[in-house]
Amino acid sequence: MITLNKIHHIAILCSDYEKSKHFYTSILGLTIVQEIYRKERQSYKLDLALNGDYIIELFSFPNPPQRPSRPEAAGLRHLAFEVNNVQETREYIISKECTAEEIRIDEFTEKKFFFMSDPDNTPIEFYER
Repeated sequence: MITLNKIHHIAILCSDYEKSKHFYTSILGLTIVQEIYRKERQSYKLDLALNGDYIIELFSFPNPPQRPSRPEAAGLRHLAFEVNNVQETREYIISKECTAEEIRIDEFTEKKFFFMSDPDNTPIEFYER
């Protein structure tokens, strides 16, 4: 059997690098660890951290194909972040002129959560601690 320690990172491919960089850094508050432009690929690679832990690689490539999110397609379903206060988080997201779904209650844990989407419609969940 193998031993997995933790998720090292999640790679996200975006269609508009500056828009997605703004979303993940200025709206979600992730910090930039490293930003590289790869001229031969016409591509950026942006390493992002949450509370000092490297978690996301944001890639850009010219004209990436769209991946369906709805109806739900096979593959990664969504990215989820734990938050202390779901209501305050939703109000903040809306104040940044982003759309957020209504708050729901998880029928099994009775915790609050809601969804929004990043600039490429990748579903993002905010889940109560």
